[in-house]
Amino acid sequence: MKLTVAILFAAFSVTTLPAQAQETIKIATEASYAPWAFTNSAGKLDGFEIEFVNALCTRIKAQCQIANQSWDGLIPSLNAGKYDAIVASMGITPKRLDVIDFSAAYAEAPNTFLVLKGSPADGLASTGIDMPVEAEKEKADESIETLNKQLDGKIIGVQSSTTAAAFLNSRFPGAEVREYKTMDDANMDLASGRIDALLGNITVLQSSMKRDDMKDARLTGPLFRGKIFGEVGIGLRKGDNSLKAQLDSGIESLSRDGTLKKLSMKWFGLDITPSEAK
Repeated sequence: MKLTVAILFAAFSVTTLPAQAQETIKIATEASYAPWAFTNSAGKLDGFEIEFVNALCTRIKAQCQIANQSWDGLIPSLNAGKYDAIVASMGITPKRLDVIDFSAAYAEAPNTFLVLKGSPADGLASTGIDMPVEAEKEKADESIETLNKQLDGKIIGVQSSTTAAAFLNSRFPGAEVREYKTMDDANMDLASGRIDALLGNITVLQSSMKRDDMKDARLTGPLFRGKIFGEVGIGLRKGDNSLKAQLDSGIESLSRDGTLKKLSMKWFGLDITPSEAK
């Protein structure tokens, strides 16, 4: 069956697919998280996860529709039946597993801080060092205590309702946390000096550094990893075991033949495939 992937926009026209609704997988993404998913200069959805969905749907011989949805509305819309799956750099965490299921993981990337050169938060401790938060708790706690002192009173931005936001709020009580609905909003405030640093997925922060207003931006602090952040998987409704099995099979196939790594290197310049898949 010839694959058709229709890109839908909340306020734009919708591509009509052949009338085989029962075979169509409706997928939601959040297109303000470059280079994972974003709207390009032609007004089309683009990025690592868009190409991942195309490859996955081709591999499992499924018809798929991708729609842009606000981050806060992703899980409610999934559980309401508006979508069948979420592909939006969503970490697999215990809290989310209480309300939805996930496919096998397809990505894993550390979190760190982005600052402007000379910012009050510039030059954080343990810059560039891998920090598995749970696996080496004592070492991590020592580093986090040092960071707490450095970040005391600093304004740190983060996207709301994310694993990074949960980590920032729980481990850095001395910082003033400012949450944003989108990374675009957070980037603008960092560039204008309204916040001192931004915590986020390193692949997204690297994309932020390419902005014209971020020429003096640089990464600082440890590369945080661990279960608190979660590997990235496809969000699914509880009990949708048939779709999960189908997607898991496709992800395993894309990992085995190197397609996932190829897409990762194209969009991020590094391999963010899950550890067990390497």
